[in-house]
Amino acid sequence: MGGRELFIKGKVALVTGASRGIGKTIALELAKKGAKVAVNYNTNRELAENVVSEIKKLGGEAKAYKADVSDYPQVKQMIKAILEDFGTIHILVNNAGVIAKTFSVIEITDEEWDTIINTNLKGAFNCIKAVAPVMIKNKWGKIINISSVAGKMGGTVGPAYAASKAGLIGLTFSVAQELLPHNITVNAIAPGPIETEMIAKLPEERKKKILSRVPMGRFGTPEEVAKTVIFLIENDYITGEVIDVNGGYYMD
Repeated sequence: MGGRELFIKGKVALVTGASRGIGKTIALELAKKGAKVAVNYNTNRELAENVVSEIKKLGGEAKAYKADVSDYPQVKQMIKAILEDFGTIHILVNNAGVIAKTFSVIEITDEEWDTIINTNLKGAFNCIKAVAPVMIKNKWGKIINISSVAGKMGGTVGPAYAASKAGLIGLTFSVAQELLPHNITVNAIAPGPIETEMIAKLPEERKKKILSRVPMGRFGTPEEVAKTVIFLIENDYITGEVIDVNGGYYMD
């Protein structure tokens, strides 16, 4: 067997927002590759523990950790707990995110704007800030930020979400340059609309509007995003990059 087949085996991975949707699928995919997975959640412990159970059924190691990623003290406490349990952290996938209920720049409230920015953008910053020293000490690390097509061309779910995901791309570029000398790669994935609970909750008319902009004529799957995460972890020569997983969204 070549080295790549065992590249992720034994590594410790933290996936934020991993109790459901894309985060859950990423956690499971990492576990299938042999990673030990820290499953972060904020509100639903039961769902997170279900993910842990699924990983253990696969023969893997996992544990759930509660933390609101927008709160740095909570993130620091989570990292401390992961280090106590697993000894280190090799891989960070910043997936935790929320979507706005208000799609108009005129109607959105300050509170909703702050919630979106603090979770989607500041949350990733908090996790990188807390994990980077561990990776620097290891002289190796992989950081992957889950952005969105909205971060590149606005999308259809409002200015707060688009701004947060665009900020995540800028954060990726900057941190990739800073951490490169430490053998740490930092990349982003910009999914188009993916079949998750977030999409399922949208009004039918909005779902139709979103789907009309996807040349492939279907929503993507969480598995298609998860396999892109694996690709970026297994490739040492890609950093400061944004990979689109969007069904040809730009081809209309």
